Amino acid sequence: MKFLPLLAALGMAGHLAAADQDGFVPLFNGHDLSGWVNANCAPETWSVKDGNIHCTGHPTGAMRTLRQYENFILEVDWRHLSSGGNSGVFIWGTPIAAPGVPFLRGIEVQVLDHGYNSPGKNEWYTTHGDVFPIHGAKMKPFGRHNGDRSFPSSERSKGFPEWNHYRITGSNGVLRLEVNGAEVSGGEDCNYRKGYLALESEGAPVEFRNIRIKELPSTGAGPEVTAPLEQGWKPLFTGLDLRGWRTNTGTANRWSSEGEHLTLRGGTADPRETLWTGAEFGNAEFVIDCRLTQGNTSTPIVLVRGREGKGIELPLLGTNSEHSQRFVIRVSAQDAVVTVDGKETGRVALPLGTPERGAFGFSDGGAGVEFMNLYVRKL
Repeated sequence: MKFLPLLAALGMAGHLAAADQDGFVPLFNGHDLSGWVNANCAPETWSVKDGNIHCTGHPTGAMRTLRQYENFILEVDWRHLSSGGNSGVFIWGTPIAAPGVPFLRGIEVQVLDHGYNSPGKNEWYTTHGDVFPIHGAKMKPFGRHNGDRSFPSSERSKGFPEWNHYRITGSNGVLRLEVNGAEVSGGEDCNYRKGYLALESEGAPVEFRNIRIKELPSTGAGPEVTAPLEQGWKPLFTGLDLRGWRTNTGTANRWSSEGEHLTLRGGTADPRETLWTGAEFGNAEFVIDCRLTQGNTSTPIVLVRGREGKGIELPLLGTNSEHSQRFVIRVSAQDAVVTVDGKETGRVALPLGTPERGAFGFSDGGAGVEFMNLYVRKL
């Protein structure tokens, strides 16, 4: 008898994932966020309210699918809950945010309310279904465009608080968008052309419903046009506050969350104000985007295997104030290795007696530093 609930749950899951007569499968069950992954937002950013996926809009970030898709027809309804709301649907995206930004690399299908463009139009974007590549992605736009941004051929989207329907067809690197029943924009030669699908949080409350997908036959997207696979990354930072980090009066005066960044204000260095995670980690890999604030030239220090306020120090060599750099820190039983763009920039042997597990920390070196896109995965 104890197996019956499990069997019933499996049967229900199978029913929810069954294709309808048109070959579409639901990506949202109307009850919870099963099948979706919070890429870099706070736990409360995404929820289900009244049968809809509800997004608070804060912080800026994304929630993505569990797996990648190549060729498909995707349908989704959306509505903004305030005038001027901004959001998007990411196609063929990466599993985590692109370096230095809170967005996934991919093709963005704009979800923008008319109030954002008030009181008039401009030549940079529209509110009726722009399609464009972001943060390293590529696309040759169809029709009227500005750079690589495809502008819609007709104005069909409805303003807040009405619902809109998008039908997005992606096949062999060609993307086409239909807004409320008519094709308006898109592009070709997309790279990536296989990856994750995602919904965007960007500053205002928005809701999604009736999300379903029909997969089309593969056209053999190779590794050069396929997004990296998910590797078990978990966010270490909510983008809103210091939940998950050990704080005290000293750290509160020096560390803060500002615009999706974990920021150390410039001042007098104090080792007692090192910011430590509440969780401890054994063999693990960390991702950190780092940028010095303007005018600072010092080298930020991170610490691993921390215990009782001490840890193994690792300098983030090459950090500058011009742009954010992505550091990957791999900690094993023997050593800790730092890489930037796949190039090793530091290696420290772990001394005998180093704890098998410990906290991860940012040293207070005095100079102002900004961190973002903090992830960890177990090895």
